[in-house]
Amino acid sequence: MERLQKVIANSGYTSRRKAEELILAGKVKVNNEVVTELGTKVTKKDTIEVEGHLIEKEEFEYYVLNKPSGFISSVSDEKGRRVVTDLIETKKRIYPVGRLDYDTTGVLLLTNDGDFANQMVSPKFKMEKEYLATVKGVFNSYHKRMLTDGVDIGDYVTKPAKVSIVSVDKKTQKSVVSLIISEGKYHQVKRMFASQGLEVVKLKRVRFGLITDKGLKLGTYRRLKPHEQKQLLQLAKKGRL
Repeated sequence: MERLQKVIANSGYTSRRKAEELILAGKVKVNNEVVTELGTKVTKKDTIEVEGHLIEKEEFEYYVLNKPSGFISSVSDEKGRRVVTDLIETKKRIYPVGRLDYDTTGVLLLTNDGDFANQMVSPKFKMEKEYLATVKGVFNSYHKRMLTDGVDIGDYVTKPAKVSIVSVDKKTQKSVVSLIISEGKYHQVKRMFASQGLEVVKLKRVRFGLITDKGLKLGTYRRLKPHEQKQLLQLAKKGRL
């Protein structure tokens, strides 16, 4: 038996939090009866309806996309911009695990498995994300020490990061920096560099946990292998706070 909101979320219909709101609002039926208790548990034999839609247990799918610039990390956009799910051919209602900015490229996971997605991005877990940032300015040892120790980005003080200088071009006044963090605050990487007076002009996520963009051209994707899914979950469990 599983909790009702978990089954709804795993079906890909909506997030677990939204599922809980729908249950409390009386918009969920189990075996044709309205259910409003969040602790309700169901089995595979139970018939579940959400807002009149029949919920079917879906086969889980897991993808890694090398996200190109110009795509929103969402399943829809009110402004009509292109979304990352447009790049993946599947009939499942998949969604991005976390997000990358519109102009940021690189590794992005997508799935219809709510539990898996939650463990990848929840603040309870310390999943490493590695970025390659091209910034305006000469990145020096002082900047490195500041980002390594943690910086104030306005509404949050970041945790210690792993930082290494890839290259510095004093003629063009540009630097390339590798940054590894285990958090996912809004525009965090750009704000971290901005705290040091450095503007990010190009940003790519090259690794999420153990998943890289190796073998994936920009805009292409592949399914995650079963052992990769298992290893990611093990990393999340190991990094749990």
